[in-house]
Amino acid sequence: MVQTIKAERRESSKRSDLSALRNGGYIPAVVYGYQLDNVPVAVSERDLMMTLREVGRNGVIRLEVEGKPVNVILNDYQADVLKGDIRHADFLAINMDTEMEAEVTVTLSGDENAPGVKEGGTINQPLWTVHVKAKPSDMPETLEVDVSGLQVGETLTVGDVKEKWGVEVADEDDTVLVTITAPRTQEELDSLDEAPAEASAEPASAGNEEESGDE
Repeated sequence: MVQTIKAERRESSKRSDLSALRNGGYIPAVVYGYQLDNVPVAVSERDLMMTLREVGRNGVIRLEVEGKPVNVILNDYQADVLKGDIRHADFLAINMDTEMEAEVTVTLSGDENAPGVKEGGTINQPLWTVHVKAKPSDMPETLEVDVSGLQVGETLTVGDVKEKWGVEVADEDDTVLVTITAPRTQEELDSLDEAPAEASAEPASAGNEEESGDE
Protein backbone atom coordinates (compact mmCIF):
# COMPACT_ATOMS: atom_id res chain seq x y z
CA MET A 1 0.00 0.00 0.00
CA VAL A 2 1.35 3.39 -1.02
CA GLN A 3 1.51 5.87 1.84
CA THR A 4 0.83 9.58 1.26
CA ILE A 5 2.81 12.47 2.73
CA LYS A 6 2.03 16.12 2.17
CA ALA A 7 5.04 18.09 0.94
CA GLU A 8 5.16 21.86 1.26
CA ARG A 9 7.09 23.68 -1.43
CA ARG A 10 9.92 25.78 0.04
CA GLU A 11 11.37 28.86 -1.59
CA SER A 12 14.48 29.45 0.51
CA SER A 13 17.70 27.48 0.98
CA LYS A 14 19.21 29.85 3.52
CA ARG A 15 20.78 28.09 6.48
CA SER A 16 18.66 30.07 8.93
CA ASP A 17 15.45 29.10 7.13
CA LEU A 18 16.48 25.44 6.94
CA SER A 19 17.25 25.47 10.67
CA ALA A 20 13.84 26.99 11.34
CA LEU A 21 12.19 24.20 9.35
CA ARG A 22 14.05 21.51 11.30
CA ASN A 23 13.24 23.16 14.62
CA GLY A 24 9.59 23.12 13.56
CA GLY A 25 9.65 19.38 12.95
CA TYR A 26 10.14 19.47 9.17
CA ILE A 27 12.85 18.02 6.92
CA PRO A 28 14.19 20.02 3.97
CA ALA A 29 14.02 17.85 0.86
CA VAL A 30 14.10 17.84 -2.92
CA VAL A 31 12.02 15.86 -5.40
CA TYR A 32 13.35 14.98 -8.87
CA GLY A 33 13.15 12.28 -11.50
CA TYR A 34 10.38 10.96 -13.72
CA GLN A 35 8.47 13.79 -15.45
CA LEU A 36 9.62 16.24 -12.80
CA ASP A 37 12.21 18.97 -12.49
CA ASN A 38 14.00 19.51 -9.19
CA VAL A 39 11.43 20.75 -6.69
CA PRO A 40 12.56 21.92 -3.21
CA VAL A 41 10.06 20.84 -0.55
CA ALA A 42 9.71 20.25 3.17
CA VAL A 43 8.03 17.21 4.76
CA SER A 44 6.99 16.43 8.30
CA GLU A 45 9.71 14.43 10.03
CA ARG A 46 7.11 12.54 12.02
CA ASP A 47 5.11 11.61 8.92
CA LEU A 48 8.19 10.49 7.02
CA MET A 49 9.53 8.32 9.84
CA MET A 50 6.13 6.69 10.39
CA THR A 51 5.81 6.03 6.66
CA LEU A 52 9.29 4.49 6.39
CA ARG A 53 8.48 2.17 9.28
CA GLU A 54 5.36 1.13 7.37
CA VAL A 55 6.71 0.72 3.82
CA GLY A 56 10.42 0.10 4.43
CA ARG A 57 13.55 1.73 3.02
CA ASN A 58 12.69 0.87 -0.63
CA GLY A 59 8.94 1.33 -0.31
CA VAL A 60 6.91 3.63 -2.54
CA ILE A 61 5.74 6.89 -1.00
CA ARG A 62 3.17 9.23 -2.55
CA LEU A 63 4.16 12.85 -2.08
CA GLU A 64 1.47 15.45 -2.50
CA VAL A 65 3.32 18.36 -4.09
CA GLU A 66 1.20 21.45 -4.73
CA GLY A 67 -1.90 19.28 -4.88
CA LYS A 68 -0.35 16.80 -7.33
CA PRO A 69 0.39 13.21 -6.20
CA VAL A 70 3.89 12.00 -7.11
CA ASN A 71 5.11 8.43 -6.58
CA VAL A 72 8.61 8.52 -5.09
CA ILE A 73 11.16 6.49 -3.18
CA LEU A 74 13.63 7.82 -0.62
CA ASN A 75 16.68 7.85 -2.87
CA ASP A 76 19.14 9.33 -0.39
CA TYR A 77 19.26 11.19 2.90
CA GLN A 78 21.64 12.95 5.25
CA ALA A 79 21.43 12.18 8.95
CA ASP A 80 22.83 13.74 12.09
CA VAL A 81 25.73 11.53 13.19
CA LEU A 82 24.99 11.89 16.91
CA LYS A 83 21.20 12.12 17.04
CA GLY A 84 20.36 10.04 13.99
CA ASP A 85 17.80 12.62 12.82
CA ILE A 86 17.30 13.03 9.08
CA ARG A 87 18.67 16.44 8.10
CA HIS A 88 17.85 16.36 4.37
CA ALA A 89 16.07 13.94 2.05
CA ASP A 90 16.22 13.26 -1.69
CA PHE A 91 13.05 11.81 -3.19
CA LEU A 92 13.24 10.16 -6.62
CA ALA A 93 10.05 10.36 -8.68
CA ILE A 94 9.45 7.01 -10.36
CA ASN A 95 7.41 5.36 -13.09
CA MET A 96 5.47 2.54 -11.46
CA ASP A 97 5.53 0.54 -14.72
CA THR A 98 9.33 0.64 -15.15
CA GLU A 99 11.84 -1.60 -13.39
CA MET A 100 14.35 0.05 -11.11
CA GLU A 101 17.44 -1.16 -9.23
CA ALA A 102 17.76 -0.88 -5.46
CA GLU A 103 19.84 -2.32 -2.62
CA VAL A 104 17.88 -4.81 -0.52
CA THR A 105 18.96 -6.10 2.88
CA VAL A 106 19.78 -9.81 3.23
CA THR A 107 18.63 -11.47 6.46
CA LEU A 108 19.47 -14.96 7.75
CA SER A 109 17.08 -17.50 9.23
CA GLY A 110 17.54 -20.92 10.77
CA ASP A 111 21.05 -20.19 12.07
CA GLU A 112 20.33 -21.82 15.44
CA ASN A 113 19.47 -25.10 13.68
CA ALA A 114 22.41 -25.18 11.28
CA PRO A 115 24.50 -28.33 11.85
CA GLY A 116 27.68 -26.32 11.38
CA VAL A 117 26.73 -23.98 14.22
CA LYS A 118 25.87 -26.88 16.51
CA GLU A 119 29.35 -28.27 15.84
CA GLY A 120 30.90 -25.01 17.00
CA GLY A 121 31.30 -23.32 13.61
CA THR A 122 30.88 -19.60 13.08
CA ILE A 123 28.46 -18.02 10.61
CA ASN A 124 30.03 -15.31 8.45
CA GLN A 125 27.93 -12.96 6.32
CA PRO A 126 30.24 -10.96 4.02
CA LEU A 127 27.35 -9.41 2.08
CA TRP A 128 24.49 -7.59 3.82
CA THR A 129 22.72 -6.21 0.74
CA VAL A 130 22.15 -7.27 -2.86
CA HIS A 131 21.12 -5.26 -5.91
CA VAL A 132 17.62 -6.12 -7.07
CA LYS A 133 15.82 -5.13 -10.28
CA ALA A 134 12.03 -4.94 -10.05
CA LYS A 135 9.05 -2.71 -10.54
CA PRO A 136 8.62 -0.36 -7.55
CA SER A 137 5.50 -2.17 -6.35
CA ASP A 138 7.35 -5.53 -6.44
CA MET A 139 10.55 -4.40 -4.70
CA PRO A 140 11.05 -6.48 -1.53
CA GLU A 141 12.00 -4.83 1.75
CA THR A 142 14.32 -7.71 2.73
CA LEU A 143 15.47 -11.03 1.26
CA GLU A 144 15.78 -14.07 3.50
CA VAL A 145 18.46 -16.76 3.33
CA ASP A 146 17.75 -20.05 5.12
CA VAL A 147 21.00 -21.41 6.58
CA SER A 148 19.45 -24.21 8.65
CA GLY A 149 21.06 -26.91 6.48
CA LEU A 150 24.60 -25.54 6.33
CA GLN A 151 27.50 -27.69 7.50
CA VAL A 152 30.95 -26.47 8.55
CA GLY A 153 32.85 -25.29 5.48
CA GLU A 154 29.74 -24.88 3.33
CA THR A 155 28.76 -21.67 1.55
CA LEU A 156 25.64 -20.15 0.03
CA THR A 157 25.96 -17.84 -2.98
CA VAL A 158 23.53 -15.62 -4.86
CA GLY A 159 23.18 -18.36 -7.46
CA ASP A 160 22.13 -20.87 -4.79
CA VAL A 161 19.17 -18.87 -3.52
CA LYS A 162 18.01 -16.33 -6.12
CA GLU A 163 15.34 -18.62 -7.60
CA LYS A 164 13.69 -18.83 -4.17
CA TRP A 165 13.59 -15.04 -3.97
CA GLY A 166 11.62 -14.72 -7.20
CA VAL A 167 13.22 -11.40 -8.20
CA GLU A 168 16.02 -10.45 -10.58
CA VAL A 169 19.34 -10.01 -8.77
CA ALA A 170 22.04 -7.93 -10.45
CA ASP A 171 24.91 -9.38 -8.39
CA GLU A 172 27.00 -12.22 -9.88
CA ASP A 173 25.89 -15.79 -9.12
CA ASP A 174 29.19 -16.62 -7.39
CA THR A 175 28.83 -13.74 -4.92
CA VAL A 176 29.09 -15.27 -1.42
CA LEU A 177 26.21 -14.48 0.93
CA VAL A 178 27.03 -16.65 3.94
CA THR A 179 29.49 -19.34 5.01
CA ILE A 180 30.19 -21.39 8.12
CA THR A 181 33.82 -21.60 9.17
CA ALA A 182 35.28 -24.36 11.34
CA PRO A 183 35.83 -23.70 15.05
CA ARG A 184 39.40 -22.82 15.96
CA THR A 185 41.55 -25.50 17.49
CA GLN A 186 43.14 -25.10 20.88
CA GLU A 187 46.50 -24.71 19.15
CA GLU A 188 45.16 -21.77 17.10
CA LEU A 189 43.70 -20.14 20.20
CA ASP A 190 46.99 -20.58 22.06
CA SER A 191 48.90 -18.97 19.17
CA LEU A 192 46.55 -15.97 19.30
CA ASP A 193 47.25 -15.57 23.02
CA GLU A 194 50.99 -15.71 22.44
CA ALA A 195 51.09 -13.29 19.48
CA PRO A 196 50.45 -10.03 21.42
CA ALA A 197 53.15 -10.84 23.95
CA GLU A 198 55.69 -11.53 21.21
CA ALA A 199 54.72 -8.37 19.32
CA SER A 200 55.06 -6.17 22.40
CA ALA A 201 58.45 -7.69 23.21
CA GLU A 202 60.00 -6.77 19.86
CA PRO A 203 59.77 -2.95 20.11
CA ALA A 204 61.14 -3.02 23.65
CA SER A 205 64.16 -5.05 22.48
CA ALA A 206 64.81 -2.68 19.59
CA GLY A 207 64.55 0.30 21.91
CA ASN A 208 67.13 -1.16 24.29
CA GLU A 209 69.57 -1.77 21.43
CA GLU A 210 69.24 1.84 20.27
CA GLU A 211 69.87 3.17 23.76
CA SER A 212 72.98 1.00 24.16
CA GLY A 213 74.24 2.14 20.75
CA ASP A 214 73.84 5.84 21.68
CA GLU A 215 75.91 5.33 24.76
